[in-house]
Amino acid sequence: MRALARGRGAREWGPQLRPAPAAVSAGPVRSHLYRQLMLLHELTDGMEVDQVVLIREAERRPRRDGGEYLRLQLGDRSGAVVCMVWEELAEVEQLARAGEAVRVHGRFVLHPRFGPQINLRALEPAEPGSFQMTDLLDGPTRALGQMEGEIRELVATVQQPHLRVLLERLFGEGSEVWSAYRIAPAAKHYHQPYRHGLLEHSLGVAQAVSAISATFAGIDRDIAVTGALLHDIGKVEAYCAEGHSFELSDAGRLHGEIALGYYRVRRAIEEIDSFPAELAQQLGHIILSHHGALEHGSPVVPCTREATLVHMIDNLGGRLGSFDRLQKELTPGHRWSGFDRALGAPAFFASAGGAPQDGVQPAIPTREAA
Repeated sequence: MRALARGRGAREWGPQLRPAPAAVSAGPVRSHLYRQLMLLHELTDGMEVDQVVLIREAERRPRRDGGEYLRLQLGDRSGAVVCMVWEELAEVEQLARAGEAVRVHGRFVLHPRFGPQINLRALEPAEPGSFQMTDLLDGPTRALGQMEGEIRELVATVQQPHLRVLLERLFGEGSEVWSAYRIAPAAKHYHQPYRHGLLEHSLGVAQAVSAISATFAGIDRDIAVTGALLHDIGKVEAYCAEGHSFELSDAGRLHGEIALGYYRVRRAIEEIDSFPAELAQQLGHIILSHHGALEHGSPVVPCTREATLVHMIDNLGGRLGSFDRLQKELTPGHRWSGFDRALGAPAFFASAGGAPQDGVQPAIPTREAA
């Protein structure tokens, strides 16, 4: 069945249900409206959409009138766009499950307040053979093999023997931790929320920490680099794969990634003979404090040079990762993104071309209207 739904700001379509066409081609549909070869970030205001996308999120939210609506986040390898479903929620939820590929029919609009979205006309299952999953999945800018090689080169530079043993045990080729670490996302929303995102993020933080360690006096590079590589290791348990998307696991919801990471590293340390207690304490402090503030989830704030450095570079890496995400979603010909909650402002990309002023930007929303 096709689920039909009305999008925010839609003018001409009303809710109804109708069966999908009886005959569906085994190959990609290529009507004059079909945009499968066009990525989401290439869509322009008012363009008709008929293509396969990946459901990244599907969440029911309360409406001001006491009812509910369904907020969908649709994505491909270029970025994501949202659409709102106001009626027939149960029918749509049967199709719009996180990690599933679906075919959407509608119109792409640049809402004056809420930014890019698709006013949805219809939703149906994606026919096998009508899309390539690689076109729908976001991923790192660097090849997986390259990142794996670089992280092993970095581990080899750690001179402190106990830290080297710890890293080799956790990141060894046969390690269960390494198998999960190289696949896990760095986050669910704001930066590197895709396969291999944790590896990409942690490697970038560790490489930056390594470079900066030589600039400021008093920093123990081995402790700082090890802490940078392990600061987010709790995310291997905090997230679990559901189809082609990631969700918080029960452990992630109940304990949080900081506690999970600290406990994992402490257990690994306890299995290494004669691991210095003070060294273990310094490394544990980096993991516990890397969010930087109590209100951000850290049980303690950074109290050492190494912990302060890892926190600052981790925060920088996350914020710059948000720019990467927003640039992928940038509408061609524009240099400003919409308002982004992670940055607290729109993002500007001078190298993107376009006019010096893109026109009126979406107002900063105090909350999403329903």
